[in-house]
Amino acid sequence: MRVLNSTQMRDADRRTIEEIGIPSLVLMENAGRQAVAAMEAVYTDLLDRQIAVLCGRGNNGGDGFVIARTLVQRGADVAVFLIGRVTDVRGDARINLEILGRLGVTVVEVADSQAWELHFSEVSDCTLIVDAIFGTGLKGPVTGLIESVIADVNASDIPVVAIDLPSGLSADSPDPIGPSIDAALTITLAAPKLPLVLPPAEMRAGDIVIADIGIPDEVIETVDGPHVELLTRSAMRELITPRSADSHKGDFGHVLIVAGSPGKTGAAHLAATGCLRSGAGLVTIATPAACQSTLAAMAPEYMTEVIRAGNEGLDAADVERVLDLARDVLAIGPGLGQGRGTREFVRQIVDRASMPVVIDADGLNAFTGAPDRLAGREGRDVIITPHPGEMGRLVGMSADEVQASRLEIARNFAANHHVYVVLKGHRTLVATPDRKVFINPTGNPGMATGGTGDVLTGMIGAWLAQLMDAEAACKLAVYLHGLAGDLAEADESEVSMTAGDVARHLGDAFLELSARRKVVDRGDSS
Repeated sequence: MRVLNSTQMRDADRRTIEEIGIPSLVLMENAGRQAVAAMEAVYTDLLDRQIAVLCGRGNNGGDGFVIARTLVQRGADVAVFLIGRVTDVRGDARINLEILGRLGVTVVEVADSQAWELHFSEVSDCTLIVDAIFGTGLKGPVTGLIESVIADVNASDIPVVAIDLPSGLSADSPDPIGPSIDAALTITLAAPKLPLVLPPAEMRAGDIVIADIGIPDEVIETVDGPHVELLTRSAMRELITPRSADSHKGDFGHVLIVAGSPGKTGAAHLAATGCLRSGAGLVTIATPAACQSTLAAMAPEYMTEVIRAGNEGLDAADVERVLDLARDVLAIGPGLGQGRGTREFVRQIVDRASMPVVIDADGLNAFTGAPDRLAGREGRDVIITPHPGEMGRLVGMSADEVQASRLEIARNFAANHHVYVVLKGHRTLVATPDRKVFINPTGNPGMATGGTGDVLTGMIGAWLAQLMDAEAACKLAVYLHGLAGDLAEADESEVSMTAGDVARHLGDAFLELSARRKVVDRGDSS
C-alpha cells in the first residue's frame, strides 16, 4: 500500500479530477461520508454522543462540513465550528459550508483567540471532537489561534477523530513540526501518509483507518516521487505459493549459516531455527570447532560444519572451503565475534560469494570503515540486516542520528551500495537498490530482546532460498517475524517473551497469514 507525501497526494487528486473525470466535489463528498462510516464502525454509540466538528478554511474543512451534514442527517447532536473567517472559505469547501446553512445547521465562526475562548466551553461539553482543521497541505508549525485550539483540545481529554492527518503534522515528515492534535483515531484519505506510519509522529495519530474516496489504485501507484509502501496482509499473502504434493527438500533451498563463537552459540542456533521454521529445505551451520558439539546437541534438524579458528577469530584459509559448502543462500554474522581474523574472513566471503548473501551482526561489523566492500553486483544479491547501531557504524553516525533519519539513510545506503537494507527496529524498513522503501507494521516492544534479529536473519535466508527474489524475501520475512512476535506477546507478554518464543510462533504466524486459521488482524488496516 503506497504511502504518499503532500505533493503526491495533491497529484493523485489532480489526476483523478482531470484524467479520470471524477469531480473534486464528489471526492470531498466521498471523503466525508467514508469518514462517518469509519466513525460508526469504531464508535458504536456515535449517534448518542455530542460531537464537535472543528473545520478549517480549506479542503480539510470542506470534508468536515460534509461530515457534519452527514451526522446531522443521521440524527446526531452536532456542533460545527469554523476556525477562521467565513469570507476566507472558498471552492468546494464553500459550497459545502453553504449547504449546511441551507439545511439550517449553524456554523459558529471562530476568527480569533477571543472567540475561541468564548466558544470553547461548548466544545468541552461534547463527548467527541472531529478535527478537520488542516489536512496534508501544512508546511510550517501552527501558531496563534490554531496553536491555542490544539492545546485546549489536547488538554480536554475528549477523544478526537482526525481527518486525513492530526492538525499540526506535516505529510512530508515523520517528525512533528510543532504542536499537533493528539488523536484517538485518524481517518486518512485514499492512502496513508508518513507521519501516520513512522515514529515519532505516529504516536499522535491513534488508530488508523484508510478511507477509499474514489481515487483509483492505479493513480496512487503511479504518482511520481519517492516510492514508500506499507506492507499489508493481503500483499504478503500473495507472495506465498502452496507446495505441490510431490515436493522434496531440494525444492526449498539449502542455506549455509556462518555463525557462532565461544559463548555465542545461541545466535547461530536461533538463526538456524528461524531458517528451518521458515521452510528452508536444508540448513547447515558453519562454526568454529569449539562450538560444533554444542550446536549439534541443540537441535537435530540442522547440520554442522567446522571452520578453523585461532586466537584472532576465523581462519581466512577456510574461505574456499566455506564457499564450496554454500549452495543456494549464504547467511553470515550472528555471534561470530569481531577478531581481526574474523573480519578478514567475512570480507573475503562477501567479496567472492556468487550466491545471494545475507549479512547480520558481526558480519556487518567487519565492514566498519569499509562499507563500499558490501556492494552487490549483477547476478548476486546482498542483503544487510543492521540495527541502528550497526547501521551507524557503517555510515559513520551515532545510533541516535540514524534513528532521526531512518528512512533516508536506509534508502540512500541501499541505492548507493546496490544492496537490500533491512533496518531493524520499531517499524522495520526494507530499502531496495532501486530506492523503494517498505514499512513493516507488525511487531511490538517485547521483541527488543537478544536474539530476535538472529531469528530474522535465518528467516530471510530461508525465504530467499525459496522465492529467489530478494525484495520479496525481505518483505515476507520481516512481516512474519513481527507477526510471530505479536502472537508471542499475546501468549507471553511483552516483558516475558524471548527470541525463542518468536521462533516458536513462526508456524502460527504463517498459518494466520495464509488464512488457514482464524485471522486476528494485527497492524494491517487494508
